[in-house]
Amino acid sequence: QYSFKEVFGTLVVQKELFDVVAKPLVEDLIRGKNGLLFTYGVTGSGKTHTMTGSPGDGGLLPRCLDMIFNSIGPFQAKRFVFKLDDKNGVDVQGEVDALLERQKRDAMPVPKTPSGKRQIDPEFADMINVQDHCKVEEVDEDNVYSVFVSYIEIYNNYIYDLLEETPFEPIKPKWNNCNTPVRNGDFIPPQSKMLREDQNHNMYVTGCTEVEVKSTEEAFEVFWRGQKKRRIANTQLNRESSRSHSVFMIKLAQAPLDADGDNVLQQKEQITLSQLSLVDLAGSERTNRTKAEGNRLREAGNINQSLMTLRTCIEVLRENQMYGTNKMVPYRDSKLTHLFKNYFDGEGKVRMIVCVNPKAEDYEESLQVMRFAEMTQEVEVARPVDRPLCGLTPGRRFRNQAFREELARKLEMRGGPINGETEEQSVSEMFLQNFPPLPSCELLDVNDDQTLPKLIEVLEKRHKLRQMLSEEFAKNVLAFKTMLQEFDSSVVSKENYIRGKLSEKEKTIAGQKMELERLEKKIKTLEYKIDILEKTATIYEEDKRNLQQELESKSQKLQRQASDKRRMEARLQGVVAETTMKWEKECNKLCFKDEKLKQLKAIVTEPKNEKPERPSRERDREKPVQRSVSPPPVPNAPLVRLRHRRSRSAGERWVDHKPPSNLPTETVMQPHVPHAITVAAASEKALAKCDKYMLTHQELASDGEIETKLIKGDVFKTRGGGQAVQFTEIETLKQESPTGRKRRSSLSDPDSPEDAADSEWTDVETRCSVAVEMKAGSTLGPGYEHHAPPK
Repeated sequence: QYSFKEVFGTLVVQKELFDVVAKPLVEDLIRGKNGLLFTYGVTGSGKTHTMTGSPGDGGLLPRCLDMIFNSIGPFQAKRFVFKLDDKNGVDVQGEVDALLERQKRDAMPVPKTPSGKRQIDPEFADMINVQDHCKVEEVDEDNVYSVFVSYIEIYNNYIYDLLEETPFEPIKPKWNNCNTPVRNGDFIPPQSKMLREDQNHNMYVTGCTEVEVKSTEEAFEVFWRGQKKRRIANTQLNRESSRSHSVFMIKLAQAPLDADGDNVLQQKEQITLSQLSLVDLAGSERTNRTKAEGNRLREAGNINQSLMTLRTCIEVLRENQMYGTNKMVPYRDSKLTHLFKNYFDGEGKVRMIVCVNPKAEDYEESLQVMRFAEMTQEVEVARPVDRPLCGLTPGRRFRNQAFREELARKLEMRGGPINGETEEQSVSEMFLQNFPPLPSCELLDVNDDQTLPKLIEVLEKRHKLRQMLSEEFAKNVLAFKTMLQEFDSSVVSKENYIRGKLSEKEKTIAGQKMELERLEKKIKTLEYKIDILEKTATIYEEDKRNLQQELESKSQKLQRQASDKRRMEARLQGVVAETTMKWEKECNKLCFKDEKLKQLKAIVTEPKNEKPERPSRERDREKPVQRSVSPPPVPNAPLVRLRHRRSRSAGERWVDHKPPSNLPTETVMQPHVPHAITVAAASEKALAKCDKYMLTHQELASDGEIETKLIKGDVFKTRGGGQAVQFTEIETLKQESPTGRKRRSSLSDPDSPEDAADSEWTDVETRCSVAVEMKAGSTLGPGYEHHAPPK
C-alpha cells in the first residue's frame, strides 16, 4: 500500500488532472514563482500522453499555455520590449529599439518564429482547442508580460536544443546515424549544449533557442516543431518509446509600467522572470524485457542511470530534512538533476505525476516507481520568494487609459482645444484683469497733455502692483522653501528613525528566524523520536498480546491438568478402596485357615502311648498341609536358648534407624545393638554423636515371606561441617516355611530295622516352627546372612 496526495483512476479526464496538479503551478508562475512538473513511470505507462494529450483532448502542456495567455492576454507587451540575454537574464528595450527589432524581423524572408496569423497546423489543432477558458483571477494589471519558450532533450546524458535551426553548409561533411560522413543529404548532427550558472546561482543551458510567443497556437506550434526532432524508438514494450528526457520551459517576464501608465520601467531590478518546466521523463525499463541491443541498450542504461541519480538526490534531501544532517546532494552526477538543482534547493515548487500501467508484467517496476514517488512527497523544498516593490500607485494603467479615451471623446465632440486649455487661458485673463486698464493711447492733438500723463500713471500703478506681486511671490517662495526644508529635515529624521526601527525589526526577525529554524529541527528530531517510540510501543504491545495469549493457553492447560489430576485421584481412591476390601477379605480367609491349622496342630501334638503311624509319601503329597505365616512355637518342643552375637565394635556407638513403616516380626532371633540411639528418621544431630549407622529395611521375598535387611555403614565428617555415611555391609534375616522338608516317624512296619531310627525321628514342625539357616562363611551366628561387598 502506498499513499499519495491524489490518486486518479483510469477514466479520469485531462481537465480534472490539470485542475488538481498543474493549475496551481501556472498561478505561481504568473505571481513570479518557479515551478517544475515531472511525469514519471515505467515505459508505456502514458507519460507522454499525460503531458501532450491526444486529438480532441489536450494534455497538461497545451492547457498550461492556454491558461497563461487567457490570463495575461490584454496585458502583453509588444514584441522585443523584453529581450533575453545570453546569461539567463532579461532586459527592457525602449519603444524605438523594439520597433527596429520588429522591422528587422519582418524584413526576414523566412520568419524564425511562427506568426500568429498563420493557419494552425491541423496535425495538432485539436489538441489546443481548449474550451475551458481557464484563467488566473488576480493578475497585476499594472504590469506588462512576455512569454518565452524553449525545448530541450537530455539524450545519453547530453543536452540538445530541439528548436535549433541548423544551417546547411555544403562544404562541411554531413554525418549519418552510423557516424560516417555523407556528402549528399541535409542531416547535420546537432551540437550538445553546456550547463552554466548565472549570477543568481540558477542553472541554465547556454546557447539555447528561446522564442517569444504571443498566443497558445504559436507556442504549441513551436513545441510541435521540436517534438518532431525528439528521439523515439520501437521497443518490445512500446512502439514509440521515448529514448530521452524532454524539458519544455516556459519563461514569463514581467515588469511594471511607469507612473503615467504608458511605458515599461527601464529599471532592471524591477523585472521579474519566472519559469515553469514541464518534464517528460523517459520510462524506466529492464533490458531483459525490452530486448534492447546496441544503441537501444546504451540508451536504456543512461536512462536508468539518470533516474537512479534523481532518486539518490531525493533520498539525500529527505535524510537531511528528517535528521538535520548536511550531506552533499549529488546533483552533478546527471545532467537532469544538475539542470534542476535550484528547484530541489527551494527555488520553486516541484510536483510529480506517477503514471502506472496495470499490466501484470509491469508489477515489479510499478512497485519500485510508487515506492520512490511516495518517498519524494516527504521532501519539502519550497520557500517564499520576495517580489520587488515599485512603489507606484496601483491602477495607473486603467486611469491612463480612461483619460485617453475621455480626451479622444472630447476632441471628437469639440474639434478644438480641450477644456483644460480654455481654463488655463481664462485663469491668465483673470489674472491680467486685476491690473488697472490701460487708457486710450491715441494722440490726436499735438497739444494733448492728458493722454500721456494718464498712461504714465496707469503704467506706474501697474509697475507698483507688479512689484508688490513679485515681493509677495518672493515671500511665498521663501516661505515655501522654508517649509520644504523643514519637511525635508522631518522626512530625513523620520527616515532615520524608521531605518533604526527597521534594523531593529530585521535583527528581531533574523533572531526569530534562527529560533524558528532551531525549533523546526528540534520538532523534526522529536517527530523522529516519537516515530521510533511509537514503533517500539507497537512491538511491545504485540509482544504483550503474544505473552497474554501464551499465558492464557498455559493457564487453560494447567486447569485441564488439574481436572485430570482430580479425576485420576478419584479413580485411584476408588481402586484403593476396592483393593483394600479385597485384601481384607483375603486376610479374613487366611485368619480362618490359620485358626483351623492351629486347632489341627493341637490335635496332632497331643501325647500318645503308641508311636504315630508314619504316613506314606503319597499321602503326604495328596494332602499338603498349609502353614501359617508365623506359627507360634510348639509348647512341647524344646526351646533353643538364644544367644546374642556380640558386635565387633562394642565400644562404638550406633545409630539404629528403624522407619515407622516396619512391621514387627515374631521370630526368635531379633537384631540387638548395644549403645545405640534408635531413631525413626536419620538426623544430623544423631549422626554427629555416633560412629556407626544401621538401617533396618523390610521387603517382601519371592515366597511371600517378610525379609529383613540390616544395612550398616560408617559415619564420616565432611569438610562443610556435615555428616556422611559410607555403607559397608548388609545382613539379612529371612523367615521360611519348613513344610517342604517334613520327616515324620512311621509305625506301619515295626519289625523293620529302620524302625528304631524312625521312631526316634520326629517332625521338624513338632519341635520348632522357625527354620534357621546359616550360610557358609558366616560368623554372625544362626539366623543371619552376611554379605560383605568390597568397599
